[in-house]
Amino acid sequence: MGSTASSTAEPAKSVRWTREPLFHFILIGAVLFGVDSLIAGQADDPNRIELDAQVDAEAQQTFEAARGRKPNAEELRALRQVWLNNEVLYREGLALGLDKGDKSIRERVIFKALSMVDTSTKRPEYDEKVLREWFEKNRSRYDTPQRFNFQEAVLSGEVSEATVRSFVSALNAGATPDVQAGLRVFTDRPHATIVQAYGEEFATTLESSPPGEWRALQTKGGWRAMRLESAVAAEAADFDRLRGVVTQDWTDAVMSEQRSAAVGVLAKKYTIVIDGVKQ
Repeated sequence: MGSTASSTAEPAKSVRWTREPLFHFILIGAVLFGVDSLIAGQADDPNRIELDAQVDAEAQQTFEAARGRKPNAEELRALRQVWLNNEVLYREGLALGLDKGDKSIRERVIFKALSMVDTSTKRPEYDEKVLREWFEKNRSRYDTPQRFNFQEAVLSGEVSEATVRSFVSALNAGATPDVQAGLRVFTDRPHATIVQAYGEEFATTLESSPPGEWRALQTKGGWRAMRLESAVAAEAADFDRLRGVVTQDWTDAVMSEQRSAAVGVLAKKYTIVIDGVKQ
């Protein structure tokens, strides 16, 4: 084959986005939605909060720029909740005069309001039983999933099913195809990332393919020449080895729930409208 290229391998362990600092909404929210213009049109009614297409568009654009894909429905709901939590905190901060001395700095107002919320939150007592139960409930965060190593022969120009099948047949026969192609190498890819890139049907077919054999597979982006190299067995996480990480994750989740509940109480004084529908 012609020119070669190697893709960057992803970490063997797939981490769910919802486990990241999304729960610490002040951290991600300040980055995603730190523009005062989003509420300029709502200034007439300080108790009305409206989440519209403009907010969604900015959230999706920022998410896609950071992660290379659009957010799914669950992630979009989480982003909306981030924005709503921050908006409530911002309004509360303004009402308390916390913007004094911080001209036009929305993030600092939100942070000050959240700091006041934090004064009423406290990590509950816990023991090993609590941690182990939480670990088992959230085991998918810690287990290393089955991973796959595979290659893709990237054909140049317009590619049809017939072209790919002919190319694959030549490769499996040990011949040198006339078609110009590059090689992409993927290592330690879990099922979820393969589905994300190529689609569910493709992932299932590739993962069940005989190792070392080139195959013509249809993806959501067209026909591809792919070869499964090997599969790496899944590994169950060890609680004892991860005790410190689990304790911190549990603490973060519990404190986040308390913060969200506290902000939810504050939010009851506002009229919240999403896509024109009163919530």
